[in-house]
Amino acid sequence: MSRRIRTAIVGLGNCASSLVQGVAYCRALGDEAIGVPFPVLGGWRPEDVEIVAAFDVDARKVGLDVSEAIFREPNCTAIFHRDVPASGVIVGRGPDLDGVSAFMRNQMPSRSFVVSELPPLTREEIVAALKAAGTEVIINFLPVGSQQAVEFWAGCAIEAGCALVNGIPVLIASDPRWSARFEAAGLPVLGDDFKAQMGATIVHRTLSHLFDMRGVKMDRTYQLNVGGNTDFLNMMDHDRLLTKRLSKTEAVQTAMVDRLEDQQIRIGPSDYVPWLNDNKIAYVRIEGRLFGGVRTEIEARVSVEDSPNAAAMALIAIRLAKIARERGLAGNVGSLASFLFKHPPVQVDDEVGLARMLAFADGREAE
Repeated sequence: MSRRIRTAIVGLGNCASSLVQGVAYCRALGDEAIGVPFPVLGGWRPEDVEIVAAFDVDARKVGLDVSEAIFREPNCTAIFHRDVPASGVIVGRGPDLDGVSAFMRNQMPSRSFVVSELPPLTREEIVAALKAAGTEVIINFLPVGSQQAVEFWAGCAIEAGCALVNGIPVLIASDPRWSARFEAAGLPVLGDDFKAQMGATIVHRTLSHLFDMRGVKMDRTYQLNVGGNTDFLNMMDHDRLLTKRLSKTEAVQTAMVDRLEDQQIRIGPSDYVPWLNDNKIAYVRIEGRLFGGVRTEIEARVSVEDSPNAAAMALIAIRLAKIARERGLAGNVGSLASFLFKHPPVQVDDEVGLARMLAFADGREAE
């Protein structure tokens, strides 16, 4: 039997859909698959990921096989690989906690959550299910702002003996308290908040780094994002946006030699446009001064399908978590995963983060 990375998904939204499609896509096409970052990482391939458990709260997904649930509303991401075989993994009913905001319950049915009337599984039942499935890695795709829910699942990961990959900007890996809890349990935690494969944040970081490299003084910048998926709808509740703005802003600020004053930088979700579906459009503007103080401006428009863009990085993170677990790493993994996340425990330049990640995966010291 071929090796597998036994993985549980928390939150069967658009990112989970792209992740599950992506695994099936890579299995079907092998080396012919398009756009796969690091087809082999530490001996592991994307198709080695196996989904063994999944949890959600939506009535249209709970009780279905994962292969069916990922295509149900309110998911609206691109379907790039429809042929996802039945897995035999049934979506369990997770707890609500703060995972579903009141705002998300009062929108048109095709976009908002339809919360299942089934009783949620208890912590004990969830931990038992994770253990019974032989889960090694849990990946968190809960909605932004789900502080209580994310901490609940982080606790379940520790109790079940699983590594955790935190794909959203609720701080776990970069929170010293949670990192210490994972370290005490002998388990790795990777996060927080994925940088997309080719998204607005990585473009913004690159442009900011270019200003420094060419000696241009940056004065101010913004990045305004709009989209039509449930993530953008959820973030219309601005009370849930604090850590998202922090994560995105720090991802750009740390790419600069000199930080901008808070009032000179604005980054984060700006509006919800339903007909965009999973397409995210970002507008980036940077103003600065060239030699002699002469003004210069750069404007860029980035349009991406949001969830496949994140799933590509998730497939790297899951493999990295498996490698870290096998090597006995515990707690946050420092800068080894900074290439993947907007708010990692240790921020480094992307080139340095890439080199450290690949060196670790290959079992060698970074140069």
